[in-house]
Amino acid sequence: MNEENEPTPSDAVVDAWIGLMRAQQRLLGQIEVDLKLAGLPPLGWYDVLWELVRSPQGRLRPFEIEERTLLAQYNLSRLIDRLEKAGLVRRQTFDQDGRGQWVVLTEEGRALQKRMWTVYAKAIEANFGAKLSEADAATLGSLLELFS
Repeated sequence: MNEENEPTPSDAVVDAWIGLMRAQQRLLGQIEVDLKLAGLPPLGWYDVLWELVRSPQGRLRPFEIEERTLLAQYNLSRLIDRLEKAGLVRRQTFDQDGRGQWVVLTEEGRALQKRMWTVYAKAIEANFGAKLSEADAATLGSLLELFS
């Protein structure tokens, strides 16, 4: 508690928070490097393609992609433009109102997601999985579920 009796985090909580943020930055940075070295697009592209692969009929509305990827709307809109220009997605207007749009995964997008996953999976294992026992990974996963 501080002077106004407001709860404050303990030193252990602050240290854990800082460690978590640093680990995230380092791991994501290394994954980005690995994707770039393989001649592949950035991780943000993978995130959108993965959500479309997982979705029913391979399509989502832009706001659904935003919710699932944590990308800001203005960044997502530009990213979808780039994905569309690359032939990885296409936009499809709703029949009902003409204003809404689906973002639809193309076969090229599905193929790129698979190629990216090959590099991404290896990077996860090399930079993260190889440093944890299965028990540690399970414990960490359980702890992180507290924030879901």
